[in-house]
Parts: sequence; structure tokens; C-alpha cells
Amino acid sequence: MMGGRHIYVLFGFLLSLVWRTDAGAISLDNSNFNSTIGNTHLVMLNFYADWCRFSQMLSPVWDELADKVNAQFPEPGRVAIGKVDCERQQDIASRFHITKYPTLKLLRNGQVVKKEYRGQRTADALAEFVAEQLKDPVVLIKSIEDVNVAKKDNKRTVFGFFESQMQEIQISNFKKLSLALKDDCKFFMGTGEPVEKLHPPGMPVVTFVGSASDEDDTFLGDLSSYPELLAWATDRCIPLVREITFANAEELTEEGLPFLILFHAPDDLESPKAFRSVVERELTDEKTNVNFLIADGIQFAHPLHHLGKDKKDLPLIAIDSFRHMYLFKDYSSMDKPGALKQFLADLYSGKLHQEFHYGPMDPPEQQTQPVERRLEVVQQKSPTTPPESTFKKLGPSPNRYTLLEKQEL
Repeated sequence: MMGGRHIYVLFGFLLSLVWRTDAGAISLDNSNFNSTIGNTHLVMLNFYADWCRFSQMLSPVWDELADKVNAQFPEPGRVAIGKVDCERQQDIASRFHITKYPTLKLLRNGQVVKKEYRGQRTADALAEFVAEQLKDPVVLIKSIEDVNVAKKDNKRTVFGFFESQMQEIQISNFKKLSLALKDDCKFFMGTGEPVEKLHPPGMPVVTFVGSASDEDDTFLGDLSSYPELLAWATDRCIPLVREITFANAEELTEEGLPFLILFHAPDDLESPKAFRSVVERELTDEKTNVNFLIADGIQFAHPLHHLGKDKKDLPLIAIDSFRHMYLFKDYSSMDKPGALKQFLADLYSGKLHQEFHYGPMDPPEQQTQPVERRLEVVQQKSPTTPPESTFKKLGPSPNRYTLLEKQEL
């Protein structure tokens, strides 16, 4: 007959088996994917393939992460750690445009957060990242001095000034906005006496204070309309023209859009303003085709070298198509209406590539010649090779990911 101690040990062993069955990351498929992301505030996803060696290395770490997170945040619906086998769940992988394994994405309230996790692949580092994402991004304003200090920080910041906590819908929308854009802007909120001089009586105010090259702005729409507020804040927190650094180059490169880049000296604040002005005035309809960027010409000296330029030639403008780099010939003509627009049109048509190989195709004296003759003249010229893309090399590394073949833009 089995003694009490033996029964206790056996029960503990069986319980551990049950725990191990339920432990680790949640395997997601068509039967549970939508319900999981729809009913959970924060979901961290690992898109993987069993045959990928980087996925194999991450697999035990990911399960350990899930155990850590489940222990730290046990509340149902707050956070989930999931994994998707992309070979078996190809429709889900296609839905999220997976181009490398593993891809680590974050979803908040069912919506994909634009920035992927690209940090250390350890359970501790990942758990720290998840915990950080669960923090409330809104800083409460206790005095006017808090506002003044935040403005001096020279970072993109959204302020919300409210009469009282009774303005529930507007405050709820502001907090929801902070979660959606926490990686792109800082958020400060005040109610009552500390901010009473910063808004008209009974009327809440949401305002944006930019960095050195941004314009400050106040939201003039309906604060009860979250889509309207989100559209306004997105345009300011994620500007049309962004700065590229070594910290975000991989992320920007992976977006797959050609770069139109202004290279400038670090102490030159005027050319970025002028470049932004032209882009916002003439090229907003190109934002789905091109990434508009500014770059420190000292930090990014290597691309300049490929173009045959150095710091004394700054500022200058170039396109990196991820195959080749093309120099905008005359920076001083940037303000000429249609000049940058034509530069992009020449990229799309292949004219820039053609001219780098064979020189200008249609000099004025040849305009009246038959097309066949003009092509013959071009093809008789000695071909040249345009500088190779340098930013392509800053994309996801084959030393960290298995890169899937895709059509090169």
C-alpha cells in the first residue's frame, strides 16, 4: 500500500507534467490567433520556422520568456507570449508580411506596433522589454514647471491639459493615443489646478511641441473622436521626413522603400528645414513609394565616399534604391518647383540608371533624331557603373536572421 509521502510525491510529479504541458509560449494558428490578439492588451509574437537555425536557438528562450512573463503578470488578458510556425500557418505569416526568421512583433490591443523587437535574444532582455511596454507612458503634470522642463527636452511631445477627470472620453482617447505612439512621442497630461492657465475654462487642449526642426501645433478637432486625434498626432509624432541613425537604419531599410536622403553637417539646421519644406510642399503623395530621410553627413561618411563626396560637399541629396546610389546634381536647385519630383520620376522610369551607365540619353542636339538612332548612339558609349547601395548593407543581418527571398525594389 502506498504511503502518504509517496502519494504526495506522485501527485507533485503529475502536477508538474500538467504545468509543463501548459507552460511556455502559446502556439497560435487559425483556431486561436484572432481571439488571442483580440482579447489581450499586449501580445508578443515569434514568427519562426523549425528548419531555421536562429529560430531553433530562440525556441527555448521564447518559452522561458513566456514563463517569466506569466509569473510576473498573471492577470488574464493583460499580456501573452505567442509563437507562429510560419511553414504551417502561411496565411498568418502572409498577413504580417514576414520576410525573415525569426521575426518578433508586438501587438497592442490587436494592432501591430510598427517597431519590431531587435534587441538581445535572452529571456531577461525580452522580459524587460515586455515589462517596459506595459508601463503607462503618460507622465502626470504636477506643476507648470513640469511643462517647462519637458519643453526644454527638445523631443517630440504631446501635452494634454484637462479641466478634470470628469472629461472621461477625451482623457481615455489621450491615454489610448499615448499607447499607440509611445515609441515616437513623449506624453504629458495634467488636470485641474496645475494646468488651469494652459487651457480655456471647460475646454480641454491637446498640443504638440516638436524637436528643433518641427513646428509646434495644437489639435483643433474633436477630442471625442479617437481616429481624428490619432491621424493628427501620427502626422506629428511620425513626420514625413525622418532622421536615419545607426540605431534605426535596420528598421528603415527593412521597410523596403528607396531612400531620398539629405546629408548635412551636424551644425547645419537650415538645410534640414528647407528639405522638409520642399518635401511637405511637393512630395506628400510619394510617401508610400519613398522614405524621406535626413542623415548626419559625418556619421554617414561611407555613403558619401561611394558618391565621390566628403564633408566639404555637404549638404547634398541622393537616392539609395538598395541597388545603386544616385546623386541629385545641384543641391541649390532643390527649391526649384518640381526638381525633386522629377528626380524621383527619373528613378521610377529607369532614366537615372540608364544615364549612369551611358550618360544623358537625349542631349538637345539629338532631340530631332529618330529614336532608333538615339538608342544606337547611347549604346555605343562606354558604360559606367553607378555606386552600389550602402544602406542595403545596414538591413537585417544574415548573422541574426534567415532572410527570405523577395522581389528587390
